[in-house]
Amino acid sequence: MLDRGTHTGGARSVPSWVPQGAQLYLAHTEHGSSIRALARASGCHASTVLRRIRAYEARRDDPMVDEALRRLGRHARARDKAGSLDQETAMTLDTQKTDVAEVTETQLRIEGLRILRRLCEAGALLAVAAQMDKAVVVRDGDQGDPTRTAVVDRAVAEAMALKGWIACDAPGRIARYHITKAGRATLGAMLAEAENRASGFGEAHAPFSAADADEDGARQPRRARYSVAESPLIALARRRGRDGTKFIPDDLVRAGERLREDFELSQMGPRVTQDWGRFLTTPGGGGAGGGHARGFEAARRRVEGALHDLGPGLGDIVLRCCCHLEGLERAEKRMGWSARSGKIVLRIALQRLKRHYDSLGEAGGMIG
Repeated sequence: MLDRGTHTGGARSVPSWVPQGAQLYLAHTEHGSSIRALARASGCHASTVLRRIRAYEARRDDPMVDEALRRLGRHARARDKAGSLDQETAMTLDTQKTDVAEVTETQLRIEGLRILRRLCEAGALLAVAAQMDKAVVVRDGDQGDPTRTAVVDRAVAEAMALKGWIACDAPGRIARYHITKAGRATLGAMLAEAENRASGFGEAHAPFSAADADEDGARQPRRARYSVAESPLIALARRRGRDGTKFIPDDLVRAGERLREDFELSQMGPRVTQDWGRFLTTPGGGGAGGGHARGFEAARRRVEGALHDLGPGLGDIVLRCCCHLEGLERAEKRMGWSARSGKIVLRIALQRLKRHYDSLGEAGGMIG
């Protein structure tokens, strides 16, 4: 890593998750640090520093990488002048809802896991339009109709692009991004870390950033140990009956994806150990938007409302298969059901879930 000395310039003012190459680029372009000074500070050869700086210069054709570097550079310049933002920059930032310089490593870890899993699904891509503060993940259906499966703050998407987890397929008014090899490696490390932590071996696993290959290719990304390409619901949706019709129609798939999106957003809050099962049996329930609640709290209340409406049995199967991504066979075994009965109950549950969202009107649409 860079030495946080006088030669690193703006590197002291950027978040800790910013790659070393981007820190070198900002220190050189925004603060005028020489290549040799940066080489001494980072402990590597000047040619290596120059190669990393040129690599980020070439990546500025990517609109989100360009925007991330521009905003990080502005923050670094402003804070280095007087230790705080100057008035002009502060007024500019006040008009923006999100800024990549304010993204924390914890936020990037949580949101990155959620979005990268979605981007691993077949036909999925992340789309972001100019001047919009949100990016969306969409997945192409069999008939070519896209389904929106996730929403993320633009600042987080910019951070993911800067890290090299996603790359732009088609720059333009609406830019489209796909998950990269480095993104898949990072996702595999995140999932393995979560699995080890749940098994009591979290201390033995390296942080998720260790999965990233360095910019010279010296470190190889960790290989994912299992597939994350699709959820049990998507796998079931591919099946067709004898008459050729889908066993799970697209509108029911969207209802299940809607619940999953709310469920994953709700996990970003402090109640990550929420016992969702109790909402299947207790009276009352959450509403569509949770009153004045926003963000993860509103998402949690929407999940509560859906589970209350479904009740035991139906709520159990969608919670397991749509939210916890548990396979049908395992769900049937754990719930004591007969073999091959789970798909019938899941379809009934999704029909009920769709009716629940339809009853909410506009509040039942995909968030974002």
